[in-house]
Amino acid sequence: MKLSILLLTALLPVTGLTAQTIDTTHQLHEIVVEAYLHKQNLLQVPTSTSVISNKQFQLQPGATLVPAMNTVPGVRMEERSPGSYRLSVRGSLLRSPFGIRNVKIYMDEMPLTDAGGNTYLNLADPGAIQSAEILKGPDGSLFGANSGGVILLHPLGTAADTTHLRAGVQGGSYGLFHEKAGYQQQWGPYQLSLYQAYQQSDGYRANSALKRYYVQTAQQWQYNAHNQLKLLAFYSDLRYRTPGGLTLAQSLANPRAARPATATLPGAETQQAAIYNRTFQGGLVHEANISSAWKHVITVFGATTHFENPFITNYEARDENTAGVRTYISLHDQRIGQSDLHLTWNTGLEWQVTSSDIVNYGNRAGKRDTVQAADKLRAQQHFYFTSVSLRLHERWIWEAAVSLNYFRYNFNEVATKGDSTRNFSAQLMPRLSLSYLITPELAARVTVSRGYSTPAIAEVRASDNIINNTLQAENGWNHEAGLRMSGRHNRFWIDASVYYYRLQHAIVRKLHDDGTEFFTNAGGTRQTGVEAQGMLWIVTPRHQGLLRGLQWQSSYTYSHFRFSDYNSAGQDFSGNQLTGVPKQVIVNSLLIQLPANVYLFGQHNYTDRLPLDDANTAFARSYHLVQCKVGWQLPMHGKCKVAVFAGSDNMLNQSYSLGNDLNAVGARYYNPAPERSYFGGVDVLF
Repeated sequence: MKLSILLLTALLPVTGLTAQTIDTTHQLHEIVVEAYLHKQNLLQVPTSTSVISNKQFQLQPGATLVPAMNTVPGVRMEERSPGSYRLSVRGSLLRSPFGIRNVKIYMDEMPLTDAGGNTYLNLADPGAIQSAEILKGPDGSLFGANSGGVILLHPLGTAADTTHLRAGVQGGSYGLFHEKAGYQQQWGPYQLSLYQAYQQSDGYRANSALKRYYVQTAQQWQYNAHNQLKLLAFYSDLRYRTPGGLTLAQSLANPRAARPATATLPGAETQQAAIYNRTFQGGLVHEANISSAWKHVITVFGATTHFENPFITNYEARDENTAGVRTYISLHDQRIGQSDLHLTWNTGLEWQVTSSDIVNYGNRAGKRDTVQAADKLRAQQHFYFTSVSLRLHERWIWEAAVSLNYFRYNFNEVATKGDSTRNFSAQLMPRLSLSYLITPELAARVTVSRGYSTPAIAEVRASDNIINNTLQAENGWNHEAGLRMSGRHNRFWIDASVYYYRLQHAIVRKLHDDGTEFFTNAGGTRQTGVEAQGMLWIVTPRHQGLLRGLQWQSSYTYSHFRFSDYNSAGQDFSGNQLTGVPKQVIVNSLLIQLPANVYLFGQHNYTDRLPLDDANTAFARSYHLVQCKVGWQLPMHGKCKVAVFAGSDNMLNQSYSLGNDLNAVGARYYNPAPERSYFGGVDVLF
């Protein structure tokens, strides 16, 4: 397909629409962004930002975040087996054999990304997330070191809600069971929200079962007219098996098999390969509105994690503890003199430290054997930030922002009692942005920003148990321009951007012959991309007729990503396509609203083929994913609302791998995804 045709078919963030309850008075509202510490109409936000509303999350199957996240251009989320998330924004997954790195993630005001650069997004139950904002491209202006982007999650219970009690249950193919329940109540100035969920799945493949217990609370106390105290905390007990990668021949012969044994190594089932993660995390946020324009916010947060990973070659156990503080003062929309110039200013700091006690044992069929290695590592990072935004005549917005970032880690090799510390030099991450409102419905923007990302602790001490004290931090400059257009009454919405990002010292993952990993710096990457997304109400919501509403949504991603100056083991990979990145991705969806509160939702995802190794000798083939969902709110009187839904995923029964093992030894790249599957459930609201 030609690029011009794809752009025409894929133009058109997704606006909200509840999956169970249709409220036509709220469907055509404007999209608001809060990530930059004050509310802004998305039309004039001078950066590439996308919003996934709660109503969009509800239209998806519900047991995973993957389909909703992948509707955002430039975002690629994978799930090699139930619970095994990987996520990248405008970049490769080279650094993430599992988990998330070089993307900064926050839940409300609390960082989920620890000081060591790792984020356990898979701990969260999908139903606990109200909405998400994705800032694409490096943005350290308020959020510190990252080379990919920033994601802000809004948890359930932090916004006003008239619902007092909600519950739901869902079941589906391959042993899927997902139960959730929430309670929210307001007593004068105090608001309480509780949420719990349990999910389990047998998985499509052998040795891929999942169990997750999740409890979350959000509490707010407006103890006087100007001050508010907020508590956010969660506990998650996550357990999932890891089936391991297969060769192409093995995946074609039996895609449901786990990684088999070889002449020198046992298989995944024998070793009971798995991930066990028990984490408690919480934060206390105090917000003081000093005046109508001035505000001060301070967040104190901490987390404790017990993590175990029986693997093919060893059994790793680690205990991690994180503590930190984030604070800023904000001046919002202050008029300067008698002019039409308005000033917004934010300045503050964030500091956190993560200590990790790591012990590697031999793995004897899923049981700990003798100690192979033991280390204690401590990562500390802090940054200062400030940003100034000037708005003139309601048309021009200039933003200048910068953060000054510090990072260091020290480690102690228990066997040798050797201590060492590595300090990275302080780094500035500036961002300059401009937005101009050409007409009331059309805005143009340009941005220049610097990316910087230090190696994560899991990369400094990878699964080969060797501490690599030579890894350099990634850094580079991103240049982009974009357009946004909103139709009258928000009937349609278009957002398009083009960017060029040149990254130096890109961190890439390599594997030893026994499958253990290590990381090294490539020369760099050159990343040119085009992104477009939009929405159109073909038939606006109405109360009469057979067709009560018809909405089309679409997104398109074009990624021309190449290695530059990359030589490894005598091979020159310069000019090769970036490993793990498809050149094109197109997502289209259609929502049909019918009488009696019935809706039909369908979504199609086309993902281009992608390289599986740095040498570009193996590629995962392209695939088409089609999913559908139908829902009906039962006609009931009173405050109780009951909705039932059912759906199907991978309706074309495509054979594909949603999460490949990149640069895998023995060409074991493939983690086959489930065949055609089905789900159904019921939600109750009071």
